[in-house]
Amino acid sequence: MDSWPRHHLRLFLTAVQFYTRLPVPAWVGHSDELLNKATVYFPVVGWLVGGAAAAAYAGGRLLFRHDDVALLLSLVASVLLTGAFHEDGFADTCDGFGGGWTRLKILAIMKDSRLGTYGAVGLGLLLALKLAALRGLPPAGIGAALLVAHPLSRATALTCIFTHEYARDNEDSKAKPVAKKISRAELAAGLLLGGLPLLGYAAWARCPALLLVLVPLAGAKTGLARYFQRWLGGYTGDCLGAIQQVAEGVIYLFLLILTAWSFI
Repeated sequence: MDSWPRHHLRLFLTAVQFYTRLPVPAWVGHSDELLNKATVYFPVVGWLVGGAAAAAYAGGRLLFRHDDVALLLSLVASVLLTGAFHEDGFADTCDGFGGGWTRLKILAIMKDSRLGTYGAVGLGLLLALKLAALRGLPPAGIGAALLVAHPLSRATALTCIFTHEYARDNEDSKAKPVAKKISRAELAAGLLLGGLPLLGYAAWARCPALLLVLVPLAGAKTGLARYFQRWLGGYTGDCLGAIQQVAEGVIYLFLLILTAWSFI
């Protein structure tokens, strides 16, 4: 039986194994039970992705002395690290709800691996929006924005697992182990892990207004979750990816508002 530190290290590495393309040691293994319990470390994976994106931005800016190239490199780094896992979920969600008019049709379209017009247009617009919002931030604040947005957006998606039910009936879905209910303690731990970078940034920038980003995040998550509930009776793994991507964009836009009004 694993010791407490080794058990939680195993859970963290299980989350890394599922949500990224990073290799993990063979002793970590894999099981649905481990994957369900590892969901609490979903926001911590955001630390890794945000850190890689921030490092790519800093390196690109230093090497090329061109902000736009550096921003694109940061996006490339995050996509490569996750295998576009959440972007794919957002695109599938756009396709499903754009092309389907019944629950079964929406679920069938979302399960299809092919990318449709709704998904392509939606994903293109979302990526453009994120890049445009980041471009409007001061260069010194872009790294912090990336480090805050990736964990916090994943914590936002985590809340949907707590508040809503999984919509698919089949047990063979790859997201099914993740979608099992989490406890209040696990939710609190996940929210704390996802919110720590925000708290650190607010303290460092001496800007308590940064904490107000939780308001639009709660609104975006609630609106999306209600929409999914209305049409599907719950959420799917693709829906979680959509919530994460939208939440990430909301954070960048909120930071842009604070910048425009000279709060940060």
